[in-house]
Amino acid sequence: MRNAEHARAVGLMAAAALCWSLGGLLIKSVAWPPLAVAGGRGFIAAAFLAVFAPRFRFTWSAAQIGGAVAYAATTILFVTANKLTTAANAILLQYTAPVWIALLGAWFLGERATRVDWLTIAAVFGGMALFFCGDLQFAGFAGNLTALASGVAFAAMTLLLRKQKDTSAVESIFLGNLLAGAAGLPFILRSGLLPNAGSWVALGLLGIVQLGLSYLLYARAIRHVTAMEAVLIPVIEPILNPVWVLLALGERPGPLPLVGGVIVLTAATLRALHSLRAVPAAPMPPPAAV
Repeated sequence: MRNAEHARAVGLMAAAALCWSLGGLLIKSVAWPPLAVAGGRGFIAAAFLAVFAPRFRFTWSAAQIGGAVAYAATTILFVTANKLTTAANAILLQYTAPVWIALLGAWFLGERATRVDWLTIAAVFGGMALFFCGDLQFAGFAGNLTALASGVAFAAMTLLLRKQKDTSAVESIFLGNLLAGAAGLPFILRSGLLPNAGSWVALGLLGIVQLGLSYLLYARAIRHVTAMEAVLIPVIEPILNPVWVLLALGERPGPLPLVGGVIVLTAATLRALHSLRAVPAAPMPPPAAV
């Protein structure tokens, strides 16, 4: 049974990453500044979770509150980083999260990073560097520092959600979306109503699919995967982003990005397959005596 739950959780993580990957294209379709978008999608995601998530159980524990703050920080810092530096820098630096989890996971959760984890991290960084090689810049120190902070927040969020594996993590995500919405509210009020139906549809999809549904899946999955798996399996997200741009806008990546994308996808897939093989199935109960 444990093996089946773990396999299902890996699939849910991949589905969550698929939902996350829609962000790049959808954010460009909303005629609002980035922080207003972050706030608007946060409120919509919170409303979605209030309707479709299981009944909330607020314990107000340190892990639950900390997870909410880390979640809000992750979304706000990442949007801010995209404003201050290139999208490539923001994505690459946010995905330093596996390094922080490898360093802190054993102390905080008792989940020690393996040699396979470190090899996967190295392969992912190498592949992403190739994928974004044309867009990476050393300029924009404030933006790069903000993107790095978003990676620390992403790692903290994952560790704190995983800490709640015996209860429920969706409450942290709900509260985090409310916090992100509140932080973006001044920018929403300053920006006024969205000008067209396309922007409203894109904002709705951002809140419902890209955040609400994705993190509902993520919260369910993180109970049955390690914190390291919870950040290494979804690394397919930044690689899928340009796929939607290609399909919608016809922008084609060059040869080096294609090679980098293949490396990242291969590393994430092999890590997922390794994790599936590494979890033994629960032994069958002995037959009842007759």
